[in-house]
Amino acid sequence: MVNLFLIIVSLVSIVIVLNMATASVAFKSREDHRKQIELEEARKAGLAPAELDEDGKEINPHIPQYMSSAPWYLNAERPSLKHQRKWKSDPNYTKSWYDRGAKTFQASKYRKGACENCGAMTHNVKACMERPRKVGAKHTNKHIAADEKIETIELDYDGKRDRWNGYDPSTFARVIERYEARDDARKKYLNEQQLKKLEKSDQTDEGAAIDEAIEDDDLRVDEAKVDESKQMDFAKVEKRVRTTGGGSTGTVRNLRIREDTAKYLLNLDVNSAHYDPKTRSMREDPLPDADPNEKFYEGDNQYRNSGQALEFKELNIHAWEAFDKGQDVHMQAAPSQAELLYKNFKVMKEKLKSHTKETIIEKYGNAADEEKLPRELLLGQSERQVEYDRAGRIIKGQEAAIPRSKYEEDVYINNHTTVWGSWWKDHQWGFKCCKQTIRNSYCTGAAGIEAAEAANDLMRANIARKEAAAEDPAPGEEKRLATWGTDVPDDLVLDEKLLADALKKEDQRKREEKDERKRKYNVRWNDEVTAEDMEAYRMKKVHHDDPMKSFMN
Repeated sequence: MVNLFLIIVSLVSIVIVLNMATASVAFKSREDHRKQIELEEARKAGLAPAELDEDGKEINPHIPQYMSSAPWYLNAERPSLKHQRKWKSDPNYTKSWYDRGAKTFQASKYRKGACENCGAMTHNVKACMERPRKVGAKHTNKHIAADEKIETIELDYDGKRDRWNGYDPSTFARVIERYEARDDARKKYLNEQQLKKLEKSDQTDEGAAIDEAIEDDDLRVDEAKVDESKQMDFAKVEKRVRTTGGGSTGTVRNLRIREDTAKYLLNLDVNSAHYDPKTRSMREDPLPDADPNEKFYEGDNQYRNSGQALEFKELNIHAWEAFDKGQDVHMQAAPSQAELLYKNFKVMKEKLKSHTKETIIEKYGNAADEEKLPRELLLGQSERQVEYDRAGRIIKGQEAAIPRSKYEEDVYINNHTTVWGSWWKDHQWGFKCCKQTIRNSYCTGAAGIEAAEAANDLMRANIARKEAAAEDPAPGEEKRLATWGTDVPDDLVLDEKLLADALKKEDQRKREEKDERKRKYNVRWNDEVTAEDMEAYRMKKVHHDDPMKSFMN
């Protein structure tokens, strides 16, 4: 204890010395600097008292020196953090607001320079907010308006951007009163409805009254329970939402009635319906063998495949199919349009179905109809007369029916007298009336048959003549015809020597075109083109579409 007391006394003496040194801002020796460092360490460790500023407040010893030391131009005599605060404050800035509706002076007569409409001195007739008078106060000198209180408020940076600046919180009391009055009216209305139901139950017999009272108890809004549920806030559960490791806290209300049995507790058998805890869904029936009248839950699939859920599913499927077929319909973008289109589709489908049914019944009859067939049809009686011989064979009155196909028969087109397919020759079908094998041709009759036979005879004669000429060729000199031009005379014969010279000239001309240096200075052009020159040009010409051009010399 004595040693601790000595340490504290020495530290206090060091603090006094350092404070004096700081105040004098004198040069510190090595020993003083070492003592200053020891004192700072003791203050950080809590062994020495903290340093005090000008106002007597303690300075945190963990504040760095560059923040706690004041600039030299402030001439600080004692350590302080005043230089870190906003010590230059503008006295013109204010946090007050305009005094709404305040008046300063009420004049009794019109004054020069006042508003000609109301008589106030604080504005002119253009800025007057009163209703324009028929005769202004300038001329009547009556009902002079009081002068408004004119204030000039200069706000600071935060005051200019304060959206609630000048707001009166007492005005919100009117909003609260309006909602409280609505709640009172609602409670009053519910009480009147309950009294009316009780009066009706008293007028009926006792048994009916008991049943109705039970129903009323179920439907009646119990204010005590409502208040209790408001206090409990529907079993409010605080959860972390939209975060992985933390973040904002959201409120999730569990609206399930606590008296209901959970899905997974209906059947504790391991092999029963599967329960997915993530989605809280049980698609199959947990109690398939139980009485349907006693079950209130038959699985999620029962709800999905019945009622409005099934209709909504069909509506979605119809919207998808209609969009695939080119209809501009979207279930999420225009649900009303999609529903109206689906209703029209169902109406048109029923009409088409009924029309098809009526057409089939009209054509083939209705075997399920309760109407009895006529007696004549049942007994096979008719007015047609049929004659029989002694052997029972039909003589007259009932001819054998010709079997008919499902295709149209005896249809004559394009002036033909027979149908297509009535004539066959050389593996081709045709018309027998004109012996033509073209399906859509017009009928030419006997004249067409004669012309066709004459053409066939002429064709056979030409074929025989050509075969005879090919067997006995006429001796003669082989002629070399030109390969150029389109109109080539039959008696044109090319000279072999002139053609060879023309080919050489053509080769020379192409070489000159490739190399301009070999062309002479005085060039003589010959415009006379012979048949051999034209033939040489055609023979040497390169055809770009020729597949054999790469093999040419």
